[in-house]
Amino acid sequence: MRLQLIAVGTKMPDWVDSGYNEYARRFSTDMPLQLVEIPAGKRGKNADIQRILHKEGEQMLAAVGKGNHIVTLEVTGKPWDTPQLAKQMQRWQMDGRDVSLLIGGPEGLAPQCIAASSQKWSLSALTLPHPLVRILLAESLYRAWSLNNNHPYHRE
Repeated sequence: MRLQLIAVGTKMPDWVDSGYNEYARRFSTDMPLQLVEIPAGKRGKNADIQRILHKEGEQMLAAVGKGNHIVTLEVTGKPWDTPQLAKQMQRWQMDGRDVSLLIGGPEGLAPQCIAASSQKWSLSALTLPHPLVRILLAESLYRAWSLNNNHPYHRE
């Protein structure tokens, strides 16, 4: 099973790339974590936000692998602690499909992305900076993977 993180935004600061890459490289070859960046639409003073969101959503869904299980990251999604996330990962593996996790831009996700998702996950009730979410997501997924694989990274 592959984990695919699809996120709006390119040209992240070095600390974001470094943090994300640190966890992504730790995954085993039987469950790699891949990042797909979607360029953010131009947001100016008179920007048509709905049009921008729609275009970002189209690009995100086009990047999703055929038949993938889609999980959207949303403040209103279901919060999972580490053991719950580890169980989710086991369910995803049993399902046999790759998993695409979608992170929206400054205004969140396009309605078509939310409609296409099978699950909605909330990392926190707080609004988090989208670059930081990449790192938190990669670490959370790695911690859950380590729990499932009896790796010493996770300590109860």
